[in-house]
Amino acid sequence: MIPLMHAIEMRSVTKRFGALLANDNVNFDLAPGEIHALLGENGAGKTTLMRILYGLYRADSGEIVVGGQPAHIASPKDAIGLGIGMVTQHFTLVPTLTVTENVSLGQAGGLAFDPKAARQKVADSAARFGIEINPDALVRHLSVGERQRVEIFKALYRNARVLILDEPTAVLVPQEVDVLFETLRRLQSEGLSVIFISHKLNEVMAVCQRITVLRGGRAAGTVNKSATTQKELARMMVGRETFGVTKEGARAQGEPLLRVDGLLVLDKKGWPALKGLSFDVRAGEVLGIAGVSGNGQTELTQALAGTLKPKAGNLRVGGRNLTHASPSQLAAAGVGRIPEDRHEGVVGELTVAENLALENLQDFTANGMLDHRRIRENAEKLIAEYQIKAAPTTRIRALSGGNMQKAILARALSRKPQVVIAAQPTRGLDVGATDYVRGKLLEQRDRGAAVLLISEDLDEILALSDRIAVIYEGRIVGILRAGEADAELLGLLMSGAKEMADGIKD
Repeated sequence: MIPLMHAIEMRSVTKRFGALLANDNVNFDLAPGEIHALLGENGAGKTTLMRILYGLYRADSGEIVVGGQPAHIASPKDAIGLGIGMVTQHFTLVPTLTVTENVSLGQAGGLAFDPKAARQKVADSAARFGIEINPDALVRHLSVGERQRVEIFKALYRNARVLILDEPTAVLVPQEVDVLFETLRRLQSEGLSVIFISHKLNEVMAVCQRITVLRGGRAAGTVNKSATTQKELARMMVGRETFGVTKEGARAQGEPLLRVDGLLVLDKKGWPALKGLSFDVRAGEVLGIAGVSGNGQTELTQALAGTLKPKAGNLRVGGRNLTHASPSQLAAAGVGRIPEDRHEGVVGELTVAENLALENLQDFTANGMLDHRRIRENAEKLIAEYQIKAAPTTRIRALSGGNMQKAILARALSRKPQVVIAAQPTRGLDVGATDYVRGKLLEQRDRGAAVLLISEDLDEILALSDRIAVIYEGRIVGILRAGEADAELLGLLMSGAKEMADGIKD
């Protein structure tokens, strides 16, 4: 019997959304037992292509071949029936159910669910796949890495022979990434084929055999890992080989411009999200806040933005107590804010010019009336300075993620704030836009501002920070100088290994 050449073939796939050509005659193939990376900037068409393969979108034209046979995939049910599974960043598990119950959801058997038999079947399957899970554990008690493992197992349990992983390491600490890669290599050795979507080139080079790069909706090329480099992959993605920003070495730092002392903040459910949080950020430094999502970063960002009032503790900017200040009062005090969700930082129906003036309307008001000429002139100046691909009259909701983030940066930084709060500033951005944003943050540090960087991207934290504070369950469990930190130590602290913090607090 002649072996099949490909587990998956996508031939000349084209997909439009109105005037937008998301996939333009794309060819992609996946070999049996291969981990194949799919790279590309935001908007390059990666997610669209994989949503077509998983039955979430329908291609306008083109063909999908599974195991050598033409396939009609109109829904995820069709994809699952063909042995294709998909795990996204946003897990679909039910927190209040056990692992067994989550894995068994939607399986054949009607109303006759036998918990004991289901548990045994899950345990036997997990052992067969070599995946460590506790069938009896409630999902809400699992770590992020454990939940991801359950999602992968759930796909395998449904007989997936092809697994699509969309940015699988985005929510993991380094130790969990190592476990994930070990699991993928073991499953690969047993014949599983994996499509690995990631923006982290070092991870792609660590775990994949081939890499396909999409650019502008088209396939820019497919290369063997052994025949390429990270610089070459960056060139294929964005048209240049150089990427990454480098901060200058240690520099003289001034007095603390931002002081947070004993901050107690409740989440939406009334539970403590920040439990006596304390740190300071000095003039001319970047303090990075590292942590796995859900450990209080969102509440910290909101408290520092004036949108969530602390129950206790103090917030000082330049010596002034601004604990209960409003967003406008914080802006007037010299705080520039980059929100973690860029869409919440703008008013989508307003123009770029209007959004650029939003936080400083007093500067564009005369006799109680808005001065539209000055608003437009301000926009033209900032659009040129920050390389925003838009006209002043463009509705900001029409901008790409990168250009929207540039507009937010322009609004926050153009007034030369003494304190910059940057929350997840490059989340979802491509290589080029990420470099641009990081460079702008370092410019603020170099002119003497105090920059607080709250990021779940450990590479970003390590690249930009002068000191790094690790947040875990609403507390700072360690503060390190940049030269003392590495991914392994930070990962331990981020995982809750508090004993590692002894002796390393600055």
